[in-house]
Amino acid sequence: MTTHTHSLTLNPDNVQRLANLCGRLNEHIQQVESILALKIQQRGNVFQISGSESAISDGCLILESLYASTANEKLLSPNQVHLVLQEIRNGSPEEADDFTLIKTPKFSVKPRSTHQRQYVSSILKHDINFGIGPAGTGKTYLAVACAVEALTKEKINRILLVRPAVEAGEKLGFLPGDLAQKIDPYLRPLYDALYEMLGFEKVSRLIEKNVIEVAPLAYMRGRTLNNAFIILDESQNTTCAQMKMFLTRIGFGSTAVITGDITQIDLPKGTRSGLVHVSKVLDEIDEIGFTYFNAKDVVRHRLVQKIVEAYDDFDLNSVSTLSGQDSPQANERDS
Repeated sequence: MTTHTHSLTLNPDNVQRLANLCGRLNEHIQQVESILALKIQQRGNVFQISGSESAISDGCLILESLYASTANEKLLSPNQVHLVLQEIRNGSPEEADDFTLIKTPKFSVKPRSTHQRQYVSSILKHDINFGIGPAGTGKTYLAVACAVEALTKEKINRILLVRPAVEAGEKLGFLPGDLAQKIDPYLRPLYDALYEMLGFEKVSRLIEKNVIEVAPLAYMRGRTLNNAFIILDESQNTTCAQMKMFLTRIGFGSTAVITGDITQIDLPKGTRSGLVHVSKVLDEIDEIGFTYFNAKDVVRHRLVQKIVEAYDDFDLNSVSTLSGQDSPQANERDS
């Protein structure tokens, strides 16, 4: 592979901003070099970038984007560098428009991939939305952000966080306390996102006032939910009957977002997942939004993306191997 070299000058020439861009002991530059297989040398505001043409092009976009973000004087973190890397490598570096930029009291949340933008757009357009895909793709986080924005703008009166209380293999045993305390372990990811966007004290006050409500899925039966934003998380662990029950709770002025990963089903063996079932039953209803994420949308640590891809490849190879075997069970099915 031919190695090319390109010179990039970042303006204005500001020592503090350049130090912020490079990070402590050049950790941000090393992060870019490692991911894109580049060699980057710096002298002042001039960067010599060596590598393949496509990697150099991506590297220039990333450095320019990161340098622009240093104008607000906030310290860059390795996580921010990772998000920009992910966005540009996925071929979607364009800025989120006002329609898909989610504004919360603490900060604005920007969708980082094409599927994330489609997801947010669908949530804003449809009353019922499904986000289906692997862990780390932002399904739950973006749903919570949309809920917080809707509450802040007084488009809704309350937020409901719902999750099926299904153990993921381990036995948690008897959980003491009230209803909220019993299901806290299952709803912790939703709480964490709320704390980030609203602050711990405000979230606590809103929970006390029942503006934010947490509930296990089983407690939704018989209710009609008006003027609310309802998030059903980990929905791959619902049964078909539970999914139907939940979807028929939606009232006027409400938005429901159902998230899940069909590769991580913890239901008892032989029980069909309500998420797998509903994606086939309702897929052709135009008023319901479906967004399917894949490994390229993973915005967590870069190893998470590699893990998801490795599992996908392994599953595909396993299916290919099994389909090529002329087993007695296969013959019975064919007959």
